[in-house]
Amino acid sequence: MSSAIAPADTPTADKTPVDKAVGALPARVVLDRLWRRGRAFLGTELAIMGGAMTWVSERNLVAAISNGGGFGVLASGSMKPEILAAEIEGTKALTSKPFGVNLITMHPQLSDLIRVCAEQEVGHVVLAGGLPPASAIQQIKDSGAKVVCFAPALVLAKKLVRMGVDALVIEGMEAGGHIGPVATSVLTQEILPHITEVPIFIAGGIGRGEAILACLEMGAAGVQLGTRFVCATESIAHERFKQAFIRASARDAVPSVQLDSRFPVIPVRALANEGSRRFLEVQRDVIERFNRGEIAQKDAQLEIEHFWAGALRRAVIEGDVEHGSVMAGQSVGMVTREQSTAEILTELVDQALGAMVARGQARRAAQWSEAGS
Repeated sequence: MSSAIAPADTPTADKTPVDKAVGALPARVVLDRLWRRGRAFLGTELAIMGGAMTWVSERNLVAAISNGGGFGVLASGSMKPEILAAEIEGTKALTSKPFGVNLITMHPQLSDLIRVCAEQEVGHVVLAGGLPPASAIQQIKDSGAKVVCFAPALVLAKKLVRMGVDALVIEGMEAGGHIGPVATSVLTQEILPHITEVPIFIAGGIGRGEAILACLEMGAAGVQLGTRFVCATESIAHERFKQAFIRASARDAVPSVQLDSRFPVIPVRALANEGSRRFLEVQRDVIERFNRGEIAQKDAQLEIEHFWAGALRRAVIEGDVEHGSVMAGQSVGMVTREQSTAEILTELVDQALGAMVARGQARRAAQWSEAGS
């Protein structure tokens, strides 16, 4: 059994280097104590959530993450209730392990989607895309499921706790897709020391086990990763989409640019391509037409917003990585090859364990040096 999924209390005959002792305890025991709260909340062996990526986080990848010991999360996106029900059933056919469903708070059928989750006995519902209505939170809790929400600031984190959410995700601007203005490292310092009532999971720019360990040591219950799983062998993303990730560096994943404050653009982090360059040209053209009085402000705003309609599907499913939206977090630079989901999870855990072992060895070396001086 790999070190990534071996229970902490299970003795093994052939310990790998990362299973060596850190102080008086094996590294795996220490790690499991650090993320015990997250594991208990998710019902998993690893407190690693899969980020919900539209068109990518479907049944195959979600089941693979859960089967690997993590917590897969289905991205419902703009799905209608009947489609979501079929996707949940399809995921259940691939895994008996816990997984969650991500719902967009602005979806016009949010209540119906929550009802579907209740009927399918989904244990965790993640609400994203804005502050959720209190009625949605209560509807989920009434079904017996746990509610997870995103907190982009301390004031909102406190508000969500008062509203009754069961856990929070802190996602920094390094993440892929729609992003806020604050970095993960700042958000964790702002929120973690002040919110202890519920488990908190850290997301945005996390691509290695050492970063996971750092989040846990700061007090996080676990982490959420999306970008690292895009190139999993179980991911249905088009081969060209995956190759774009493998070729990219961190600096290639950039937020969309807003040219005029009169026409706000929700920032989206994606790989720069011909589509993103064309988006700038479209904004310039629309703004000039508005300034000449040729188009109303509302129509101009809609034209800008509709530019990316269908662009994510074109990139993920059809492989149009030049004109589609190749949403990616800055951790894309750590995606260097296609790997199985189980291998990715094992690698992340081994990196965290290796970091603990290295620290223990460094401390012992310093103690020996002091003793011999």
